[in-house]
Amino acid sequence: MSQQLINHSPDLKRLRDEGYEIEVRGGYLLIHHIPFVDQNKNLQYGILVTTLHDIQNHVIFFIGDNPCEIDGNVITAIQHGNSNSVLNNQITVNRSFSNKPTGGYPNYYEKVKRYADIISAPAKYLYPLVTEKTFKLIADSSNETVFQYIDTNSSRANIEAINSKLENQKIAIVGLGGTGAYILDMVAKTPVKEIHLFDGDSFDQHNAFRSPGAASMSDLDENPRKAAYYQKLYSNMHKYIYVHDYYVKKENLLELDKMDYVFICVDKNTVRKMVTDYLASAGIPFSDVGLGVNVVENKLTGAVRVTSATRDKNDHLPLRIFSEDSDNNEYATNIQIAELNALNAIFAILKWKKLSGIYVDLENEHHSSYAISTSKIFNEDVVTV
Repeated sequence: MSQQLINHSPDLKRLRDEGYEIEVRGGYLLIHHIPFVDQNKNLQYGILVTTLHDIQNHVIFFIGDNPCEIDGNVITAIQHGNSNSVLNNQITVNRSFSNKPTGGYPNYYEKVKRYADIISAPAKYLYPLVTEKTFKLIADSSNETVFQYIDTNSSRANIEAINSKLENQKIAIVGLGGTGAYILDMVAKTPVKEIHLFDGDSFDQHNAFRSPGAASMSDLDENPRKAAYYQKLYSNMHKYIYVHDYYVKKENLLELDKMDYVFICVDKNTVRKMVTDYLASAGIPFSDVGLGVNVVENKLTGAVRVTSATRDKNDHLPLRIFSEDSDNNEYATNIQIAELNALNAIFAILKWKKLSGIYVDLENEHHSSYAISTSKIFNEDVVTV
C-alpha cells in the first residue's frame, strides 16, 4: 500500500486516521474489517471495495456474505447486485450495493463511512463491542519513511509538513546517561535521516532507574553496552540508528563532521569543552546539557540547563562551557533523577526544534536554565533579530 498516496488524499487520510483499515490496490480502495451479521445473526467481517477514479460512482462492492438486519433478513435498502465479479487479477468481489444520497458523495470518506455505518449497524446492536475502526498497525512495508510503521500521530495532527523540516538531518547523541537516553527517546520519534549514538559505557542497573522505558532483568543480566542496548530498543520504531560504542575523543572527533546537529550529554567538563570547541570551529550546531542537584536540609535543589550554539552564535561559549572538572561546578554533582533528566532532555529537544524551524522562537536564547526551587526559567545569551 502506498502511504504517500493516502497522505496526499485528505479523505483517504481521514479514513486511515480515524482507524479504518484501508488499503490501496490496483486503482481500488479496500476497507477491511467491516462487521456485519449474517442470516443466522452470527458476527462476520467483510471488505468494502470502491474505485478510486470516479467519486461520482455511488455503487460500492463487497467481499463477503449478504449483510443482514438484526432479525436475520437481508438489508434490502442497499441491494444492487449479488454475483461474483473480477475487478482485476487481485480482487474478486461477491456483490455490490447502491445507496445514493441527494447530491451524491462529495468524497471517498463520506461514501465509505455511509456504507460502513449501514452495514455494521445491526452488528453493533447485537455485538456492542465490535467496530470497524480498529487502528490496526500500519507497517512501512514499502520503505517510504525512516520508521518501521507509519507516523499516524503527525498525520492526525496535520503537522507532517512541519515535521518534514527534520527529514534530512543526521543527529548525534554523545553520552547516553539519563539525559542522553531521554533525548534519544524523543529524537527517535522524529523523521530525521540518521541517529548516531556515541557512548563507551555499559548499561548497568542504576542506569535503569534514570532512563526511559523499563529494562528487564534479562536485559541487565546481559550487561549490554549502552549504545547497543538503546539501538536495539529504539530500532523498534526508527530504522536508521547507528552504534558507536566508544567514547568521543580527540582522535575520533572527525566522526562528528557529517552531523547536522549534536546533543552533548556528558558529565566531564574536559570532554564537554573538547567537543563543543570542535563543533563550534566546524560550524556544526549543538546543544550541551547539564544537571546539578544538591541536598539541602534533607531536600533536593539545583538546576538544569541547556547551552546551544550555531555557526552564527557561539561567542557565549567561553562563559558557559568550562574546561576544569571541579566538584564545585554547579552542574558537576552526580545526583541524577529521571524527571530531571527528562526535563533537561525536553529543553534540549525544544531548542533543537526551534533552530530547525519547528517551533516559534521569540526569545532566541542560547543558554537556558531552570531552577528547581523557584520553578523559574532563565534565558540568556539572546540573539537580537
